[in-house]
Amino acid sequence: MTLIAVYALGAGLLPPDRPVLHADDEGFLRGRAVFETLRVYAGRPFRLEAHLERLERSAAALGLPAPDRGAFAEAAREAIGAGGEPDAVLRLLWTPGREDAGSPTGLVLVSTLPADLEQARARGLRLAVLPYAPGQRLAGSKSTSYAENLAAHDEARRRGCDDALLVAADGTVLEAPTANVWWREGARLLTPSLEQPILPGVTRATLLELAGSLGYEVEEGVYPLARLAAADEAFLTSSVREVMPVVELDGRPVGDGRPGPAAAALQRALRARAEAA
Repeated sequence: MTLIAVYALGAGLLPPDRPVLHADDEGFLRGRAVFETLRVYAGRPFRLEAHLERLERSAAALGLPAPDRGAFAEAAREAIGAGGEPDAVLRLLWTPGREDAGSPTGLVLVSTLPADLEQARARGLRLAVLPYAPGQRLAGSKSTSYAENLAAHDEARRRGCDDALLVAADGTVLEAPTANVWWREGARLLTPSLEQPILPGVTRATLLELAGSLGYEVEEGVYPLARLAAADEAFLTSSVREVMPVVELDGRPVGDGRPGPAAAALQRALRARAEAA
């Protein structure tokens, strides 16, 4: 992704190559910051209000001041316009600001979409299973303390896979480093419950709304890895990647080893909902 627009709350639009964070900003020094990432379709950010609500919840979990949702929404509109790309990635960042300064930092970033999204969707993802033990205090919060998630992704790549599947010590399925996980058993879709230490994805919530109209029943619960491994098909969901099929798990095919029909149908429904919003 290439950064094409930056808006700093209180300062306005800035050149994308201009530094905007001080060296003693706590978001940089201590990873004490929260963020949101979402898609822009035809110049409109999809489910922006839901992302702003989650940004506010995440800020509260980290003890940060509440972000000004109206200011972020206006900044998002200006940054999207300045970026000039109708389909893009929008990121919101909120930090406590400089040490002892008491003035938070709010940034809105617009970037181009990853170039290989549709190729990856067509072939499906290969996942490596990795153990994960998230901290309970920040579980479900979208904080910038993503080092462990990204380390898991990098380990999966070293194993020759596209991404990781994170599981608890007892083998319970959790999520991917930056996505929720789903699978299909006949006409039933299964996904880990939010009672688990996972992120309440906005795209996940949208699919919960859409699945019934496509003839699928959804079940949320606590599931062992063996349940996913035996599924008819599997897929990940996130704001940027949308619905991304999974075709392989630790070197073994999921279902028939090809992207499945539920993933394709949900992708079409998600894109239609986004473009109509």
